Amino acid sequence: MPQQHGAWAMLVAPAVVGAVVAGPRWQHLLLLVVWLVGFCAYNAAGLWLKARRRPRWLPPVRAYGTAAVVLGVALVATAPSLVTWGLAYAPLLAASLRYSALRDERSVANDLVTVLAAGLMVVVAGGVPLAADGGWGGGRGGWTWFPGADDAQAWALAAVVVAYFAGTVLYVKTLIRERGNRAMLRASVVLHAALPVALLVCAALVPAVGALLPVPTLAVLLALLAVRAVVVPLRWPTATPKAVGIGEIVATTALVVVLLVG
Repeated sequence: MPQQHGAWAMLVAPAVVGAVVAGPRWQHLLLLVVWLVGFCAYNAAGLWLKARRRPRWLPPVRAYGTAAVVLGVALVATAPSLVTWGLAYAPLLAASLRYSALRDERSVANDLVTVLAAGLMVVVAGGVPLAADGGWGGGRGGWTWFPGADDAQAWALAAVVVAYFAGTVLYVKTLIRERGNRAMLRASVVLHAALPVALLVCAALVPAVGALLPVPTLAVLLALLAVRAVVVPLRWPTATPKAVGIGEIVATTALVVVLLVG
């Protein structure tokens, strides 16, 4: 079972945002379970590869992998065209497992791959109603490749989620694995400071952004997170991983509330 507290927030938040915006269906709950169990299988496979495929690391891979496949089949049976999203996730999964095989799974590059996978879940969850109604081709709407991919709001929300978690990757590293690394701190502060500015510029240049995102409250939240990126590493440099993880859960919850409530 993965021990990173913040990782669970990164998994759950995109699925919740996508489900609420699209209109909750019971299949969303099944999608979330598949997503979480699939992550456990991915984590176990990464540990197995990192351990040079030693047999004692294989049982969790089999257990979680089998559970993920069984649950995935159940999900596809009720929302068939969701299976097409596997084509988008396959290269991300392969790339991340490659980093694990190279024992470089904690690199920023690999973290960003997992962030992309998490952000994409907003769009996938948003496509659940269309996939469920389409059935195997005979339902309303018929078969749809990449259901939800034509939803501009879902992509806008996914972009925000990816940007937020990309900042989180750098921020967490300044507190744990890269504690005291000034270059990492500068990168984290610059990215966090750029996010609210980029949001406001995009909203000014593209009026449609204001219709897709709660720009004012989101800009305020991103500005507060930028302040956090500066203050916490300097004032509380010895924060424990558990404390950092809990902080990420709180911040992620705030992001979800802002995106859904405005």
